Amino acid sequence: MTDQTHTKKRIKVNDKYFVKYIESEKIHDAVKKIASDIYDDFALKNPLFLCVLNGSFMFSADLMKEYQGVCEISFIRLSSYKGTQTTEEVKTLIGLTDNITDRHVVILEDIIDSGITIKHLLEDLKQYNPATLKVASLLFKPEALRTDIHPDYIGLEIPRDFIVGYGLDYNGFGRNLADIYKIEE
Repeated sequence: MTDQTHTKKRIKVNDKYFVKYIESEKIHDAVKKIASDIYDDFALKNPLFLCVLNGSFMFSADLMKEYQGVCEISFIRLSSYKGTQTTEEVKTLIGLTDNITDRHVVILEDIIDSGITIKHLLEDLKQYNPATLKVASLLFKPEALRTDIHPDYIGLEIPRDFIVGYGLDYNGFGRNLADIYKIEE
């Protein structure tokens, strides 16, 4: 069992302490901006949003509530983290089930840091010949990027800190937090 105790500014998830970093209101504003920007690009095109589980489930749900156009959503599940570190190996746990040929696809990611996972996914999806393939990421760590991939839609740029909350986890815990917390050093 994990200890996930809440205080106003500091929490404990498993064996690590985290401090509040991004308030839920700021997250919501970033999601609204991304939804508006995507709508500006795809208003009449019925985009297929592709939610990358597990981390982006909250971002995807909130974005769907804010998006003003006709759209669809589908889900895939990838894994590349263990604890606080990337394994640098991307595993597909639940694959694509929709036909994306000639579709306008927008990948919804919770965070892009090294870029390894999103690069792997983009290379995989290109073989299905989508009409458009874009990436929307709530959070982006440009200092951690190790690929040439840059998201098309970015909510917030952040430094390299390890974070939890709003779908992001530490060994499976902390996803349910409304705010985002960074690890306490």
